[in-house]
Amino acid sequence: MIRFNQFSLARGTKPLFEQTSFTLNPGEKAGLVGANGAGKSTLFSVLRGELHADAGDFSWPPSWQIAHVAQETPAVEKSALDYTLDGDAALRAIEARIAAASAAHHGAAEAEAHVAFADADGYTAPARAEALLLGLGFTLEQTRTSVGSFSGGWRMRLNLAQALMCRSDLLLLDEPTNHLDLDAIVWLEDWLHRYPGTLIVISHDREFLDSVCNVTLHLENRQVKRYGGNYSQFEILRAQQFALQQSAYEKQQKTVQHLQSFIDRFKAKATKARQAQSRMKALEKMELIAPAHVASPFTFEFRTPDAAPNPMIVMDGVRCGYRSDDGVEIPIVEHVALSIQNGQRIGLLGANGQGKSTLIKTLAGTLDALGGHLHQGKGLRIGYFAQHQLETLRVHDSPLQHLARLAPDTREQELRDFLGGFNFNGDMATAAIAPFSGGEKARLALALIIWQKPNLLLLDEPTNHLDLETRHALTMALAQFEGTLILVSHDRHLLRATTDQFMLVAKHRLQPFDGDLDDYRDWLLQHAAEQRAALKAGDAAQSGDSGAGNGAGSANGDASLNRKEQRRQEAETRQKLAHLKKPLQTRIAKIEKDMDALNAEKAALDAFVADPASYSAELKTKLTDALRRQAEVAAQLDTLEAQWLEAHEELEQIG
Repeated sequence: MIRFNQFSLARGTKPLFEQTSFTLNPGEKAGLVGANGAGKSTLFSVLRGELHADAGDFSWPPSWQIAHVAQETPAVEKSALDYTLDGDAALRAIEARIAAASAAHHGAAEAEAHVAFADADGYTAPARAEALLLGLGFTLEQTRTSVGSFSGGWRMRLNLAQALMCRSDLLLLDEPTNHLDLDAIVWLEDWLHRYPGTLIVISHDREFLDSVCNVTLHLENRQVKRYGGNYSQFEILRAQQFALQQSAYEKQQKTVQHLQSFIDRFKAKATKARQAQSRMKALEKMELIAPAHVASPFTFEFRTPDAAPNPMIVMDGVRCGYRSDDGVEIPIVEHVALSIQNGQRIGLLGANGQGKSTLIKTLAGTLDALGGHLHQGKGLRIGYFAQHQLETLRVHDSPLQHLARLAPDTREQELRDFLGGFNFNGDMATAAIAPFSGGEKARLALALIIWQKPNLLLLDEPTNHLDLETRHALTMALAQFEGTLILVSHDRHLLRATTDQFMLVAKHRLQPFDGDLDDYRDWLLQHAAEQRAALKAGDAAQSGDSGAGNGAGSANGDASLNRKEQRRQEAETRQKLAHLKKPLQTRIAKIEKDMDALNAEKAALDAFVADPASYSAELKTKLTDALRRQAEVAAQLDTLEAQWLEAHEELEQIG
């Protein structure tokens, strides 16, 4: 158990924790959340033993092995696979014992070390390390490549693989999804679900937190408060506290009105019932948690765009890619046939390197098409955001100077008011942006795009570096945006809440994806399982080569079964499968019945809580009970949904 007792700590003159107490039990998976600067990374330093309490104390089992992701990667000559294997320090120590005993010709010691090596699963370690690297997006060829040849983002993936390879009791992950695409995030979630140790993770990805965590630790006002449940459940609990305050309630109602207009638009435009249902579910969650953000430092909204052409862009047989310095064409996405209609909201899916960003750049006009025909409608006004654009900001200029260049004839006060909506207030509006964080620069870049009133938004990973509050504000703004949107993002909450159709970029092609993000996750997990099975089959074939020829001549008579015997065995198999399926089918039916009852109760509670009359003084006790029950029902529904999915997965595995 991890226990903090009346713990206090200051960094310099700034107190970060004051007499805070909380516990974390073995095997729990906790999301550590709070505003930037609240002390999340400092708490990790305490857990790693790098910082110590000014007052109070904390304790954890002394035998525990702690794993964390290193922030630096040495440019060593060893391969990515060997670097990952270094994460298992115990295994490396046994290998050193074997080498030392062999060099000393000490047979007994060497034999003993080989036994220890087998007990530590040393013979399967390379395959396990390889599976980690493949899951994080490396190719089989890259696992043999030197560490020094990888770029910064891929080195962070190597560090993550090394941490996952460690035989840890406590795993500390600080923004693990920052350098991952959606495919790798889905794989990491699946891996963490099976991780038996205790996990503490810092992340700005709410769906990742919801999927992985069953405890939330919230840092606020120099305290760490423990909440049972994932991030969405934490927000609901906080929302109850806010909803009992009249001022918070009034602000919530404005948010709910914006959300309702978004819901109405989805009802009108969603073309697939399954996708529409997925979006409605996400929006219901947004409405529930709206009060939790009443203390958000800012909100912003897109300005109404001017009239837009329809179609906006037509691509016919377009080849997207690059030309090398010597004129050689490098196609990435080919034969693109796409007509972008006014009002479409498209999410682009696909692994890193498949061409999503290349396609976006071609649409934005920052990259010329290698071939085919691309036509832009008259009156098209594109707003394009990508991370590399942050480098084009002038670091010695202020936010006000950046905006004034776009609007030289606009009054300064109007520009200041606009920037204030993005939390660039007072002196910050006139300060040079050089010391700004990545999130603040991204916020400024978005503000500059919004000012220009685009009717087509092309956003490539807009949430990188943004904290949860800013992501929430961006989600709300995009939900109300009246133009056309094409979005690349690994933030599934943003994708669910702001897009209503998906397209997949894979194998050099762009094609519609007929499903929602849950379907995409299932598709990715199935693909990963097939890859793992192929690797195992390859290993088995390789180890069996030496004895493959024994007895081959006598195999013919025994290899084939009598047709009648084969039919009998097939019938027995079907009977066994039916016997295994029946209790699962019964359990699924009962879960669905319980969910129907809870959904009916939830609808009644939601209606009561949404009624302004429920906030009168005489109904205060009833409202409090309703809010408490609302949270309980939501938690029960989440549990039942998880059980329903688990039962269906078991059913699918049976076949």
